[in-house]
Amino acid sequence: MTGLLDGVLAHGVGARSDLPIPAFYAYAGAFAALVVSFLALGLLWADSRFTGDRAGRVVTLRLPARPPRVLTLLAAAYTVGLLLIGPDTDNPAPYLVYVLFWVGLVPASLLFGPVWRTLNPFRLLPDRPRRTLPARLGYWPAAAGLLAFTWMELVAPEPAASLTLLVFFILYGATQLTGTFVYGHAWLERGDPFEVYSTLIGHLSPLGRRADGRRVLRNPFDGLDAIASAPGLVATACVLLGSTGYDGFSTAPAWVDALQSGPLGSTGLGTLGLLAAIAGVAALYAACLGVAGLIGGARGLAPRFAHSLIPIAIGYLIAHYFSLLVIEGQRAVILTLGLDAEVAQDVVSPGTIATVQVLVIVAGHVAGVVAAHDRSVRLLPPARAVAGQIPLFVLMICYTLGGLTLLFAV
Repeated sequence: MTGLLDGVLAHGVGARSDLPIPAFYAYAGAFAALVVSFLALGLLWADSRFTGDRAGRVVTLRLPARPPRVLTLLAAAYTVGLLLIGPDTDNPAPYLVYVLFWVGLVPASLLFGPVWRTLNPFRLLPDRPRRTLPARLGYWPAAAGLLAFTWMELVAPEPAASLTLLVFFILYGATQLTGTFVYGHAWLERGDPFEVYSTLIGHLSPLGRRADGRRVLRNPFDGLDAIASAPGLVATACVLLGSTGYDGFSTAPAWVDALQSGPLGSTGLGTLGLLAAIAGVAALYAACLGVAGLIGGARGLAPRFAHSLIPIAIGYLIAHYFSLLVIEGQRAVILTLGLDAEVAQDVVSPGTIATVQVLVIVAGHVAGVVAAHDRSVRLLPPARAVAGQIPLFVLMICYTLGGLTLLFAV
């Protein structure tokens, strides 16, 4: 969220000199991890091992659904109240939205599964659909909603202004109310951008939820494999990847100068830059999956491998926003509770932040390689399964190099 709150919410590890390891070793280590994992999988993993939604041990855990959603509704009303009548300076509302909510959903969903499904106040509405949700919609409404939110966060002239946030909440609330009224809770599963965001991340949690609603303890890779292919799933993953990449790139001095002096203005050029980043991620994915299909003798592979992008997106999100949550999360709590305290800027060192960033990016891509390999040996003929993965392996290398470059060069 570059530029948010006049730079107060700046994040990342700072200059390249802050990184605890030379760039060469980071690149070499990441490349070695991907190569070793690819070769090991090709030699030792001949059959699909993940069973998706069928996996897991059912957990008898019944939590009351209404109280947490009522509390969330009250918290949302409190945040809107802060936007309407809160202080002009040190207003905690933007911190609550951009830090505790948006960034905080990542670790919460990784630990506890699709938490926003549990907390979503729109699920207080009765589930009485007037129509069946068209299958062709898929995740497209969520992809559009996530694009709108990230545009507001990264491109809008005043992302922390009360008016900006209020307009977004009005549009978001009206969309969810209308969608739920027409299609019932099925709309929230695919059309609420934050529920989709939390649910996709939550598929990598050991505490999962099956399609029938039962909670289970399962291998996170089985949870990842359970992501159902649907229209717009690739677009949703690309929005998450591309917007996070653009956020990192937007601090580059050359891009900052272009935003300040370009003929389109910062908003116009920023919009083009954000869309270009997302389109670039999508184009590279489509090209590699197209080649994989040619090698493997299969068609329509892109949506079937979209699940392998989710751990990559999670790695980027953690790498990019880890320090923001740890440091500025303190400010959110202090301002919200009116505490007489200072933010501990040195609660984590630059070296610790950088180490976490490099490790989660590499781990996310290795997890993507594993997920893609298991799906390949299931879908492609045995004689072509490994060869068909080579374009996917190239894709993982490109994404890894891009992510590390944003850490070291920006």
